[in-house]
Order: sequence, then C-alpha cells, then structure tokens
Amino acid sequence: MLNKTTTPRILLTGLTALGILSLAGCRQDMHNQPKFYPQRGSSLYSDGRSVRPQSQNTVARGQLDATSYLMTGFEAGKEGDGMPMAVDIALLQRGQQEYNVFCSACHSRVGNGGGIVVQRGYRPAGNFHTDRMRSMPLGHFYNVIANGYGAMPDYSAQLNVEERWAVVAYIRALQLSQSATVADAGGNKVEKLGDVAERSGLSRNFASEWALPATAVWGTPGNIDNGMPGDPGDGSYNGGGNSPANRTGSTTQNTSASPRGTSAPIYGDAGTAENPTNMSGPK
Repeated sequence: MLNKTTTPRILLTGLTALGILSLAGCRQDMHNQPKFYPQRGSSLYSDGRSVRPQSQNTVARGQLDATSYLMTGFEAGKEGDGMPMAVDIALLQRGQQEYNVFCSACHSRVGNGGGIVVQRGYRPAGNFHTDRMRSMPLGHFYNVIANGYGAMPDYSAQLNVEERWAVVAYIRALQLSQSATVADAGGNKVEKLGDVAERSGLSRNFASEWALPATAVWGTPGNIDNGMPGDPGDGSYNGGGNSPANRTGSTTQNTSASPRGTSAPIYGDAGTAENPTNMSGPK
C-alpha cells in the first residue's frame, strides 16, 4: 500500500532510470568523429591541408562563363571561325566517332546529306560539300549542334562541349578532304572516294549527292516546304524538282523551279550511275 513517503521515492527512482536510459541513447560518436574544420590543418593528407585544391579541368558551380566562344561559338555577337582548342589526330578521331554515331544517319558518313534516315523519306539533311556550307564559319556548325536548326534538333544532351567541337573539326576535315593534296595529307596516299567505293564493290557514285525519292515527304501539314538549311526558297535545292502532279518516280531529271510553299520536289535518279548530272557531293 502506497503512502506519502514511498510515492515520491518511486517517482524519483523512475525518473532516474528514465534519465539513465536517455543518456545511454545519446552517444557522442557523431560529435567526436574525425572531421575537417575549414582553414585548419589535417594530418590525413601529405600537404597538411584539410581543404583540398580544386581538381584540374573543372569549373566550380556558378563560375562557368556560359557566354565564352568555347560555350557558344559566337564572338562579338557573330559566329566565329576558329577552334577554341588544339586540333590533333586524337580530336579528329573523336569527332569522327561521334559524327558517325549521331550525325551520319541524316548527313551520311561522307557528309553529302544522303543518310539512311533521309533515304527513308525524312526531310533532306544539309550537304556539307556545297559552296554555301564550305564557306560557313566553324562557329556555325557548333551553334547548330548545340541549339538545332530547322528540322534538326539540338544535340546538346548527347554531346558535351568538347565533343561538339570535335565533330566540328571533323566536318571541316570532310570538306577539306574533297580537294586535299598529298602535301595536305602529310605525304600519305590520297585516293578519290569513287575509287574506294568501286574497290569495295559499290557504285562509283556511292558518295555523291543523293536524290530525293518519290516517296519522300516534308513531314509538314499539307506536305508544304517551310524552308530548310541551304534552301534559297526558289525550288532550286538539289537541282530542282518534278511537278507535284508527276509523282511517279520517273528517272527524268526536272530542273524546273518549285517556289517555297509548294509540295516537295522529287528528284528522280539524279546522282546515280544512270544520271550523274547532279553530283555536287564528294567525288
């Protein structure tokens, strides 16, 4: 039976036990664990510093100059025409690798705009071997890769900054290869793509500019051409086209103009062995 004397003792004992249990749960391991204090020394590293130096070739968060030529391809508001890094064989090989993976499906391995996607009816891709594309500054190609252009989406998620510039360098190499001399090749043997194609069992015109098939469409409402890179808008792109009413896949080349806003032009077999009249691509 509890009385006035025993009740306080029981309460005190209970509170004491509860306090002991609470203290047992509050260990000091987290407080006493080894850690670094800012701007203090440390015996863990050989240089005696707790704060580690910034890793080479990295940029701290918030310190990236997103407006630089390296990041944008623009100088003083215009597309520049230089490489922001040294160009060597390693960079070109990396550019070739990334180009073949991400670009060749539309632009083809030789850059004539006749990739497998275009051959299946997708919007014609840019031909790097036209006078217009050869005169484009390097910053233009970087800008297009980073931000997209016309029907081409951007590839900023697939290619980092260095990889984009590597592809740019390889595109210029593809362009220069069409008029390269032995001296340009460092004394190495220079061959025409036509010779290489024939030796591989392909048509000599395999790498020439590809003709748009009769099944191709612009992919726009009403199948209307809304303009495309390299198209002056007068229907002369890739040599003109057949009239919309004559979509029979005829092999006859029709160079009549088809103004922008009309149906997609069809090019028959231009650029093939039977009709090599429109081969402005690689020879």
